[in-house]
Amino acid sequence: MTTFTIGKASITRIEEVLEKGFKPSWLLPGFHPSLFEHYPLLAQTNFYDAQDDRVMSSIHSWLLRIDGKIILVDTCSGNGKTRALPLFQRFHMLDLPFVENLAKVGVALEDVDIVFCTHLHVDHVGWNTRMQGDAWVPTFPNARYIFGREEYEHWTSGKGPEIFPENIQVIADSITPVADAGMMELVSDGHEILPGLRVEAAPGHTETQLILKYEAPEGAFVISADCIHQPIQIYAPELNSCFCENQEAARQTRRKLLEYCCDNNALLLPMHFGPPHGGYVLRDKDGFRFEPAAIATPPAIRSARTG
Repeated sequence: MTTFTIGKASITRIEEVLEKGFKPSWLLPGFHPSLFEHYPLLAQTNFYDAQDDRVMSSIHSWLLRIDGKIILVDTCSGNGKTRALPLFQRFHMLDLPFVENLAKVGVALEDVDIVFCTHLHVDHVGWNTRMQGDAWVPTFPNARYIFGREEYEHWTSGKGPEIFPENIQVIADSITPVADAGMMELVSDGHEILPGLRVEAAPGHTETQLILKYEAPEGAFVISADCIHQPIQIYAPELNSCFCENQEAARQTRRKLLEYCCDNNALLLPMHFGPPHGGYVLRDKDGFRFEPAAIATPPAIRSARTG
């Protein structure tokens, strides 16, 4: 499993699945194959399967260990959940070793102190709950579940269900049981979860999405939610995912994110990149380029490793 260290923080990727995802032209409307010719990194097999014309897609959580606390960021898709609608077929009735992968890094379900969900889409909240008897119950019995207040309202009393009706069942089985159990905490832009670890508004993919930033004297990282789905968007930040609710806001948020990573030497930790799943953003002429963490040679203030 991939682990990075920044200051006091240890960040480990917990895999649910790594698979061939969507065709880039479908996922990123406006994509042109010439990007692969101009930027060969994007066509490497860890990011793209040329035979099937599909980008590699990881669905994972980031597990943070900071100041003795264990924080799980986004909880993937979950097992045994009915996702029969055509758009959600890849998430239907899964049986994947996510809990076993947590155990491999020494984390039991009872050990998780905080679960933070950047937004409430199907592949970011699924392991919030698991089936017990005939009911969905919180998976992590001792955790505080932190959701964005505005994001929660977007899906429970706002326009979310109208914009993306496929996600209604996701809220019912993966969010509502947490709220009913009294384990939910709602936060807004700027909330500090732990010293140096704060949430920040990142509108576009959903109008109310949050990202997570950590800043320390030794360096910084940002868990970027779905501001950016694929490395292609570092080289072509004007390309939005077809799932983005607000197209112009998504572009502005993505560029702001990339500028932040450049200006702060921050390790970028997306939710869906292929191996090594994170890296650094550097300026390149009038745009940006990507250095996957496994091959990066960052400045001394950064401490990054894979293992």
